[in-house]
Amino acid sequence: MPEINEIRAFIKPEMEKFESFFKNAVKSNVPLLDIIMNYIIRRKGKQMRPMFVFLSAKLAGGVTESTYTAAALIELLHTATLIHDDVVDNSDKRRGFLSVNALWRSKIAVLAGDYLLSKGLLLAVQNKEFKLLEIVSEAVKEMAEGELMQIEKSRKLDINEKTYFDIIYKKTATLIASCTAAGAASAGINGENLEKFKQFGKYAGITFQIKDDLFDYQKTNLTGKPSGNDIQEKKMTLPLIHALENAEKNEKKHILKLIGKHDRKKHIPEIINFVKKKDGLKYTEQKMIEYKNNALNNLSNFPDSEAKKYLSDLVEYITSRKK
Repeated sequence: MPEINEIRAFIKPEMEKFESFFKNAVKSNVPLLDIIMNYIIRRKGKQMRPMFVFLSAKLAGGVTESTYTAAALIELLHTATLIHDDVVDNSDKRRGFLSVNALWRSKIAVLAGDYLLSKGLLLAVQNKEFKLLEIVSEAVKEMAEGELMQIEKSRKLDINEKTYFDIIYKKTATLIASCTAAGAASAGINGENLEKFKQFGKYAGITFQIKDDLFDYQKTNLTGKPSGNDIQEKKMTLPLIHALENAEKNEKKHILKLIGKHDRKKHIPEIINFVKKKDGLKYTEQKMIEYKNNALNNLSNFPDSEAKKYLSDLVEYITSRKK
């Protein structure tokens, strides 16, 4: 399994400069906003999205000043959507820490998200990076559409495999695709070659989301059991969709009835056992490998280089990660 730290080491100077660039991008003269921004910066995740930006730029010809704008723009807009998501989901935790919503409540969290969105827009406009702004704005639009599609389908519980992939492309893969496209664009790539970078990011993003969906059935919490959070939230992900499509009519009706109940939490073990019995996890793992291979095959369009190797390693890491 590739190590994330080894991949980061290859772009260590760029990532260190980016962190400073990002801190400056979120500075505010409002003390409360500055406190919130510092809290967010101190609790950053693995920063895979900026990594995709810098590795794509290196593969495309080299990191430029535009690349730092691209990485910061994506991180600003991505962080804004996470804060807003926590408000929508009434979530108290983000990456194991208290969310902005939990610490400062919904009104302040929404305004902090709005601030980050506006800073992203200003960063692009002030640097006249209109192509980057177009790439990332399209992704944010699709992310909102994907979330709304998922909410609509969770109410009706009528999602099929095609709709599932439409949703995860919009919800997750579109942002990874914007990372690879923006990274390449910042290095001067356009036209058909830019589309190849975007397609690579799309496949990598779909792989990432499928892995996340598998965690709900495999990952153990403090009780030693799968979390079942997606089931609790009535999110129809691929393991469950495949299981339902291969169930008898009465069995399918029974499981959908359990998912629709207000007390569905106590039925999670039964639903997970049903998914396992119908090979929902095995099928989903196969689809994940299929999309991983699509991403790696897409990379074969580009000449061999260290950047290409580490992009390949990042896709492998996405597939084999434990959290």
